[in-house]
Amino acid sequence: MSTISIATAAEVFDLLRDDLAAIEQEFSRQSASKVEVITDIAQYLIAGGGKRIRPLLLLLSSKALDCTSESRIRLGAVVEMLHTATLVHDDIIDEADTRRGRPSSNTTWGNSKCVLAGDWLYMQSFSSALEERNFHVLELLISLTQQMVEGELLQIEKLGHLINEEEYFDLIFRKTACLFKVSMQLGAAITNAPDEVESQLGEYGRNLGLAFQIVDDVLDLTAAEDVLGKPVASDLREGKATLAVIHALERGTGADREAIRTVLADRSFSRVSHPQILEILQRHGSIDYAMDTACAYAEAARLGIVDLPDSEAKRALLWVPGFVTTRDR
Repeated sequence: MSTISIATAAEVFDLLRDDLAAIEQEFSRQSASKVEVITDIAQYLIAGGGKRIRPLLLLLSSKALDCTSESRIRLGAVVEMLHTATLVHDDIIDEADTRRGRPSSNTTWGNSKCVLAGDWLYMQSFSSALEERNFHVLELLISLTQQMVEGELLQIEKLGHLINEEEYFDLIFRKTACLFKVSMQLGAAITNAPDEVESQLGEYGRNLGLAFQIVDDVLDLTAAEDVLGKPVASDLREGKATLAVIHALERGTGADREAIRTVLADRSFSRVSHPQILEILQRHGSIDYAMDTACAYAEAARLGIVDLPDSEAKRALLWVPGFVTTRDR
């Protein structure tokens, strides 16, 4: 077994700085439209920042396989463009007012313009990917987009309803982990890596994406609003049952379950307060349970790449799971 050390955040940034800057420029170039409002919305979203973790994964996947092709820059912009399109649509569906500490795009431009701008970003990402002339790349992106749309529709159907863990994991795979998985697979696809290598890297992305979303859901319940950049407990207010809530529902008293059901049904804290819900979750160890589950998926991601050849990219891939599980936003 390899004894390679895990990279530091500074080492990862140094390794990827130039490529990430190139992806940012490519994203900005690709999102320019002759219709000014599309460019304005896209530039507003780009300026909002974000972790850029999906293009980061694509870069690390391709670097682990010694890829030097410009395809990594183009497709890095594609996955971030796809992610941005989903955020635009999510904010409209969730009727969100803020995103990353700023007004959401739909509060500035309205739902009609933003849903069309999101559609345009989807199509532009495929137009850019088409330049690869690689059917496998398109196959991955089409399947991904279908999964994400299905995930959003399934979630809408389940709003306000109780779901079990199996349903929860299916949802978060479709909505989040699938894009992490495909970002890793694309790094292999542009190097014509063997199927088993692409599968291995995809499994890393899947496990990492599940950990990422579980942590996101915990932070939604526990983080301070000024740190999170959006209202806390948004998921409960939108009628979404996440892992800690599902755990408490399965273990709580009748009164505990009724309190949680009330918030999910009301989609507000008008009858049961946020602190009351947190007390229930803490009493049953539900927050710890969710975080332990996230850490298990993060460790599974690490273990899944132990037999990759040692490289700086591999050291960075070993660092990412720790970043995902210890972040505060």
